[in-house]
Amino acid sequence: MTYRSLISAAVDFAQALERRHGFVPGQRLALAISNRPEFVAAVLAGFMLDATVAPLDVLLKPEERASILSDLRAAVLVDGAGVVRLPDPAPPSPDAPPVVLYTSGSTGRPKGAMLSHAALEFANRMWGGPVIGLVESDVLLAALPLTHAFGFNGAMLAPLLAGVTVRLVERFVAERVAEIIAREPVSVLPGVATMFQRLLDVPGFAGGRRLRLGVSGAAPCPWEVAEAWRARTGTRIVRGYGSTELFRPISFLAGDPTEHPECVGRPVPGVEIRVVAEDGRALAPEETGELWIRTPAVMDGYLDNPEETRAVLVDGWFRTGDLARVNAEGYVTIVGRERERIKRGGYSVFPAEVEAVLLAHPEVAEAAVTAMPDATLGEEVAAFVALRPGAAADAEALIAWCRERLAAFKYPRRVTLVNALPRSATGKVLKAKLV
Repeated sequence: MTYRSLISAAVDFAQALERRHGFVPGQRLALAISNRPEFVAAVLAGFMLDATVAPLDVLLKPEERASILSDLRAAVLVDGAGVVRLPDPAPPSPDAPPVVLYTSGSTGRPKGAMLSHAALEFANRMWGGPVIGLVESDVLLAALPLTHAFGFNGAMLAPLLAGVTVRLVERFVAERVAEIIAREPVSVLPGVATMFQRLLDVPGFAGGRRLRLGVSGAAPCPWEVAEAWRARTGTRIVRGYGSTELFRPISFLAGDPTEHPECVGRPVPGVEIRVVAEDGRALAPEETGELWIRTPAVMDGYLDNPEETRAVLVDGWFRTGDLARVNAEGYVTIVGRERERIKRGGYSVFPAEVEAVLLAHPEVAEAAVTAMPDATLGEEVAAFVALRPGAAADAEALIAWCRERLAAFKYPRRVTLVNALPRSATGKVLKAKLV
């Protein structure tokens, strides 16, 4: 599909929404469409109508979709079955945001982040410019779900702004994507860490003749995966940090070869950061505290949720809830999430540190650490582990592995073996489903 035919399809769909379904500017448009040209055309049609576009994951269970639609109060739902008028829509608003993106719900109930045109433009110009340096000759492979923030921005809006070719893949299957990269002129691959790892697990995969860059997002990409990817494909994974509420404010850059294995990058141009203590004090370099970010790409707030909005937006700063430290050069290391901090008998344990030790075990494929209630200590460290195929390690062996490598208050006393960790479509572990 050419850009001309894409715009034509968007115009046709916008007219159909108005004439056949009574859609008016300022209403909310829910889109539950997989990675197909129809989704892109529907998004552009929504923009043409001054609608609020709200992408919904096609893999949501019926009750999950119903919960989000109840919160969203969209006028129209477009999915694989067609176009449906919905009851009790929110009244049209002249100040309606162009996009509402729902959070993954990895730490609770999904919330709708309202994003302005200015926020989207800043974020995507930074992404297409200094972060990955898109040029018109690039072919970007969109295997991420476009209904999530990383795919919506990084695999759709930014490439459209840059005028590059987007190769859509409706569903990520490692063997199929490996074949496309090897056969077609794909040059840029945005993905999450699990996607890169699954491609590395495909026998014989060695990248592609035009592949120049991988770009990771959503869940952090371990340095070990980035190293293995470079060794196999000869290309770099540009790592970074962001969330649904503010797209990619911190990143390494395609044009700068600097790497710090433990870091996620530093602020992109136009973004400010600070690390803050519990009492609100700004901390010095290398001190650990909550990461606050100020960026033109930040959301306006959570849809119809002023209380949650006030909790995270303070005088133009977004409180990420992530614990971080910044070195003297401005590079950021994420230590863990404040809300995931485990308080065991007066000691603080950060899951990321324990997970890193578990993942270093040769038989461990995935690991997630969380708190479990304990009558004596308040909270106890618990781990959920998926083993590699053919592995024979048991819970006691994994506890012993951690005990040898972690302080006595940090190692997990409980390890549960699972077939796989529950993950969102963008690879984030859904820890709420483990406990």
